[in-house]
Amino acid sequence: MRKEHNQRINPPQLFDQFRKASAVFGASLVIGSTVMAGIVPNGVNLQPSYYNGGNPNLGFSLMNQNSKIRTCRIEIEPDKVSQAKSWISQARSNGKTVIATYHKASVLGSDSTTELNNAGNWWRNNYATLNASGSFTVNLINEWGSHNISSSSFASAYNNAISLVRQRYSGRIIIDCAGWGQETTRMRAAISGSGTRINDGNIAASVHIYPNGWNQGANHTLQTSDLDHLNGAGRPCIVGEFGNSPSGGANWSALVDRAKSLGWPVLGWAWNGDGGSMNMCSPSWRSSPGATSFSKSGHFNTIYNKL
Repeated sequence: MRKEHNQRINPPQLFDQFRKASAVFGASLVIGSTVMAGIVPNGVNLQPSYYNGGNPNLGFSLMNQNSKIRTCRIEIEPDKVSQAKSWISQARSNGKTVIATYHKASVLGSDSTTELNNAGNWWRNNYATLNASGSFTVNLINEWGSHNISSSSFASAYNNAISLVRQRYSGRIIIDCAGWGQETTRMRAAISGSGTRINDGNIAASVHIYPNGWNQGANHTLQTSDLDHLNGAGRPCIVGEFGNSPSGGANWSALVDRAKSLGWPVLGWAWNGDGGSMNMCSPSWRSSPGATSFSKSGHFNTIYNKL
């Protein structure tokens, strides 16, 4: 399910939104102002909600042949709870660390606090059911918040949603940067700035890296110094998604390399479920939703070589 990431003016079109979507964090080591995550596996994103009624073959027989894929970040549309139980169970039974992400494609990039609270309530209502299928880390919502939202508004809205999740879940909560995962400057301010802050300490910040990445808070194309800046916020960080499309001025490859040098886990887009060409598996679920056997696509090495 493809979507545009660098939406500076216009919201993404619904078809383009269907692109997307990292690990359970260990103990954190504090070095100066920097928090380094513990040993965390790298991995890939899966977006199965939209194919074969939410029941595509996830391709673990192929995935298990590639040892650098150790984490599955699974994006879950809110009406796919039953199917998500199976996705989580399959991933865990195949030895993968799981991040489960509430993903409502029609509201990506939205500043609606109602939508964010809907995600919080969804976790409150469904966490126990999903967790019975296997343990996972909660990514509260995929890519909530536009490029224009202020850090204080972002933090205030998340404080409300986090309080809902905390009624059922005490583990680390992953929070995507605003602006389709790109607003690192505002995320740093929301964590450690002088305005309203996210007051829950057990969180991790997630950045999504693509060639069209744009950090409006700093008024420039996403760059490696933005990752350095966020790294000093005092919370663990991850690259929740990375890929080589759509085109733009950000050096996605150098950004992923920099994140890895900072000790961040990185999760490639996508194992399968992209609405376009960024699928590591062939056939894609979009072209063959009922496929039961897979091989490596031309996109595979682009992602795998970065893990």
